[in-house]
Amino acid sequence: MAEFIYYSKSAVTAGNFIKDNLMEAGRLDIAINVLISAFFLSHDIRKDVKMHLIFDGPPNAPLHILMQYDAELPISKKDVAGLIKRILFKSPKEKGKIVNPVPGCFVEKKSFEALVEELAESGKNVFLLDKKGEDIRNLKLKGDEVFILGDQDGFPDDKRHILKRIDKITVSPKMLFASQVLTIVHNELDRQEQ
Repeated sequence: MAEFIYYSKSAVTAGNFIKDNLMEAGRLDIAINVLISAFFLSHDIRKDVKMHLIFDGPPNAPLHILMQYDAELPISKKDVAGLIKRILFKSPKEKGKIVNPVPGCFVEKKSFEALVEELAESGKNVFLLDKKGEDIRNLKLKGDEVFILGDQDGFPDDKRHILKRIDKITVSPKMLFASQVLTIVHNELDRQEQ
């Protein structure tokens, strides 16, 4: 099962901070496009994906949202923003508590660094998607990797210490949108799976 970590320094961490303009909610529009790319196929949904969202914006940062397939997951391309809003309304304020607000979704106060270290210590191959990395087509992927990508601003300096220890891979010589990168990673996994 492939896992993705999407990091956003500005994505809001409370449901009441989300209004009609998702760009003003810490570029939540980008997170929504990433989620759509992570889970949706034409007339189907990917069941073999775990999507980790780390939101580091106001007022309750950091928040870790884990989404994975559940037959009762109330997800549709039309209302991903509404789903995120519901999850954020039910997010815990204290560290160490995990909440399951809707089927297939979990939310907790956990930092980016803690999540990356936890996944690496569990034996996962963790990769940072970076334009200067090794071409993904040179790798033999197993389908159980963890891929890290950031929003339009990338990663702040205080996160770089952990990223230095992670192998970097690229999907294109061009700078792409996070959702496009995720689609290309899925394509490579799908092609190697055949």
